[in-house]
Formats: sequence, C-alpha cells, structure tokens
Amino acid sequence: MDLYTNGNLDQLRKRLDAPADAAAADLIQDPQLVSIINSWNIIPETIPETFPDTLRSFFQIFLQPPPLVDPHQIRRTQGFFEINAALILSLLGFYSLPYTYAFADGAEVLVRSKKILDNPGKRLSETALFVLECYRPDAFLGDKNVLLVLAKVRLIHALSRIFIDKYARDWNPGWGKPINQEDMLATNLTFSLLVSRGMERSGVSVSKEQRDGLLQYWALVGYYMGIDPAFLPHTSKEAFELERLIRKRHLKSSPAGKKLVKSLLRFYQQELIRPELAPFMEAILAFYMGGEMSQVLGIHKASLIPDWVFRSLSNSGLFSVGSGPSRFSLLYQQFVIQSKKSLGTAVSISLPSLQ
Repeated sequence: MDLYTNGNLDQLRKRLDAPADAAAADLIQDPQLVSIINSWNIIPETIPETFPDTLRSFFQIFLQPPPLVDPHQIRRTQGFFEINAALILSLLGFYSLPYTYAFADGAEVLVRSKKILDNPGKRLSETALFVLECYRPDAFLGDKNVLLVLAKVRLIHALSRIFIDKYARDWNPGWGKPINQEDMLATNLTFSLLVSRGMERSGVSVSKEQRDGLLQYWALVGYYMGIDPAFLPHTSKEAFELERLIRKRHLKSSPAGKKLVKSLLRFYQQELIRPELAPFMEAILAFYMGGEMSQVLGIHKASLIPDWVFRSLSNSGLFSVGSGPSRFSLLYQQFVIQSKKSLGTAVSISLPSLQ
C-alpha cells in the first residue's frame, strides 16, 4: 500500500508528539526547570533525579543510540553544507520560510506567535542558528551539542501546542491539531528537498547522491524531533511524492499567510543585513516560490533580478557568512556577529521563561 495517501496524512494531522507534550506540561507545573535546562551545554548523561519522570523519559530519548546511520554519509552532507552554507542559509529566508506560509492551516499556528509577526528577523536568525547547529561537524556522531538543541526546539513546539490549546479561543479544529505530524513533515522537507530544489533554481548543480544525502540527514533530525520515522522520506522520489501531496492538500491563500509574508518582506526591505538586495526582495521570493505559491501569498515578480544578485547569494548569502570551503567555527562566528549586529542582541535557542 502506498504510504503517502490522503487517509494516512489525515491521521497524521490528528497526531502530535506525546513524549514532548508530557514533558512540556511538567515544565509549566515547575517553571524553574526551564532555567536548569537552559543552563546546560549538553544533555547530562544522568538526568537529575529531581526532574519529573516524564521529563526524564523525554531526555532519555536523546541519550539512546540513534537509528542505524552511515557516518560517511553524515560527514559528506556536513561537508556539502559547509561548502554551500551561504546559499543554503539564504534559501531559508527566500524559500523555506515563506513556503510554510503558503499552507493556510499551518500558517494559523505561525500567525499566533507575536514573535514571528513583530520580529521576523529574530525568527529567521533562530532558524539559521538551528540549521548551523544541526550541521555542526561530528553532529550525531560524537558532538552532543545538537541533541540539546533538538530537545529544546521539540519542547518549544510542545509548549506552543499547549498555549494554543489553552489560550487560542479562535482555533478551528478543521485546521487540524497545532504543529501536528503532517505539518512537521512538511517543515522537515523545507530543510532538505526545498534546499536542493532552491540550489538548482539558483544555477547550482546538486547530484542525486547529494539530494538523497540531504533527505537522509534531515530524516535523522526528524527522528529526534519526534516525527514518525515511518513517514520520513529517504529518497528524492519519496520526498517529491510527499511534497506534491501536501501541496495538493493544503496550498491555499489565507489572511494568515499573507500577513506573515508581508511581515517578512518588511523586515527584508527595512533591516536587511545586505541592504543592496532590498529592492529585489519580493522578486527573489517570487522566483523561488514559483507562480502558484506566489499567487497564494500575494507576492509578485515586480522587477528583473540581475545576475549579480544570485552570485551574491551564493558567495556571501543573506547573513554575509562568506563563501567556499571554510572552517565551521569561522562560519559560525561570522553568523553570530552579523546577526547580533542586525538584531542588537545575540541570537540563541532557549526555552521561553514560564514564570
């Protein structure tokens, strides 16, 4: 039986992330635990006995050996990112992030976050930092920093679900559960399938091995993010089939999606780190999104995009991180400096204060 069917995805819209939701409920009951977790550099090998059982069980997930992985493939994909980091990070802002706004039901979660609407630059920088942490050299092999990052993001999603359930009186059950399994699958694709697709639209050749490597890498990330592993695509064919079905099911114009993309464009045009790109922002988004998605979001290719713009995105990127093979530590440091300069404060991935 075909895995990617309307019936299966209908079920995924009702499914959430039970371990993370239970752990998040514990954090709300004892907000002081948030400060303890935010103080960690890595997840300790022995979880404090003072933690509730559900929170201890949640972190134990990250202390277990990962599913069978190919260390050579992981290192190849990390190297692929390091070489193409400038363009990949640019694609987060010009393709991956606005892509999620074009799906009306999922956009209803995003539009309820004042941080996303009022400070899209912070949201974009946090997403870029998340990607950098995921590609940290030796991540998933020996480096354990990434596991704490993934645990935090997973808990942030769970807290968002709880707050929407408690406070969003206008939530429509027809949209599905907030941050459900199908929406998490779609988001996972934005870091793998959409990155390779966006690179090719930028004129950068991506081999089948590299495309499949990205999918397998983000399938591993998806596993730790609480996505049902059975539905995570590992080949380009599977990813194409899944994305096409999700697009068919959910691509729809909505006030939420248009509000989100206007907020993002306003940030680009007013506060962009690369001001020389500002006049072309809407045209760049329209180029990557394509006609159908651009129409849904109400964006237009109002001007021609000079060739130097794409060269600039490949060479320096949205965050001015530099081009070509480079040491990850230098790349990371450049991003931290540039994002702090833009936002006025250091970007980090931390659980929100609940007190």
